[in-house]
Amino acid sequence: MAAHAPLAAPSPWVLRFARLIPAGETLDLACGSGRHARWLTELGHPVLAVDRDPQALASCAAPGIVTALHDLESGAPWPYPERRFAGIVVTNYLHRPLFGALFAALAPGGVLIYETFAAGNGRYGKPANPDFLLQPGELLEQVRRHGGPCRIVAYEDGYVSEPKPALVQRICAVKPGPVEAPEKVWAL
Repeated sequence: MAAHAPLAAPSPWVLRFARLIPAGETLDLACGSGRHARWLTELGHPVLAVDRDPQALASCAAPGIVTALHDLESGAPWPYPERRFAGIVVTNYLHRPLFGALFAALAPGGVLIYETFAAGNGRYGKPANPDFLLQPGELLEQVRRHGGPCRIVAYEDGYVSEPKPALVQRICAVKPGPVEAPEKVWAL
């Protein structure tokens, strides 16, 4: 997917649900300039920030953030087969073959926060290519297919006006297993 202009503030969706992530390393996938990685470190999480753009990664570097240059669409195997993350955050990025690897990399009790563009977004701007747009209900279906019996905390599929008009799908899901502070899940 082509690079987009960097966004300064974290997504409201990520802000809303990041506090549910239990203690531990969090993966910010396709991190761009690191707006979510920096927020996650403020919450006390060590962060692995992954992107294919070396300039974006350079601007992402900060204490508590380890950066890794990977083109996840190159056909190479998933680079973290043995690692488990307390949280995985993905925004404005879609590469469907990664869904299985993402759930395999999520630790028991871990939280997936995912938000990206949906079909019909072309009327508001980029991306407009169907390869980068979720079909109606697709994110929920991908989570159900690859996430096993995970708990869906929240799911939305529709129009947003901020930070720019767009059609999006977004989900917060918790993988079964021990959670450091179960009451956090309900303290939305």
